[in-house]
Amino acid sequence: MVRSETRGSVAIVTLDRAARRNALGTESMRALSAALRAADADESVRAIVLTGAPPAFCAGSDLKELGGLSIPAMCDHEAETATVARSIGFLTKPVVAAVEGYALGGGFILAVSCDVVVSAENARWHLAEVTNGWLPVWGLQALLARVGPVRARLLTWGVESIDGREALRLGVADYTAEAGGALDRALAVAQGLAKLPPEAVTSTKRFFEPFVMADAERLDNVASRMFARDCESASAQATLARFTVRS
Repeated sequence: MVRSETRGSVAIVTLDRAARRNALGTESMRALSAALRAADADESVRAIVLTGAPPAFCAGSDLKELGGLSIPAMCDHEAETATVARSIGFLTKPVVAAVEGYALGGGFILAVSCDVVVSAENARWHLAEVTNGWLPVWGLQALLARVGPVRARLLTWGVESIDGREALRLGVADYTAEAGGALDRALAVAQGLAKLPPEAVTSTKRFFEPFVMADAERLDNVASRMFARDCESASAQATLARFTVRS
């Protein structure tokens, strides 16, 4: 579900569930957490790249897995995913996301939870949760830190998707690359960071941590409560019925 390799002083962590479009399930998130922690603990690694196996970065939560859960159990499942995403901000090494294809829902939020984001110009970014009838259940602080509250609100409403060029303009992404080139560009960025004095890189991440992470855990808890309440609405129930989620 997750592959890890190293190229020089850069670790590449790859979501590898192509058949499920790299969806975020219980086991894959646990594997991702272990891979990130291992890379952070490896003294030979100075930067990490997070990417997805083709055809995309990540399609979001694994609805097939969630389909058999009650709403409270679904909240518990998403809380575990939220913890993994938040942990990226507390690693000692910079994490660079390389986004190809699409980053949808939780995949969008996982990408923006990274320290640096590289997007293919034609990548599709979209938060569809509100369309489904509920607030995204975790990670909105990461989006707020990148684009501010007004743009974060607009993106969360998810009226339309954006491409990599628009993601760059809005601040969702930090760099763009031609289609198929996001990983190479992300590696170049990571290699540049890896050449810097590691202690100073970590100190920089730690200094900005309160501004980037802010109140992330509390806000995730707030969002989870709102999500559970939203799931009782008629529009959400209609969506959940398609995945046989029990209320």
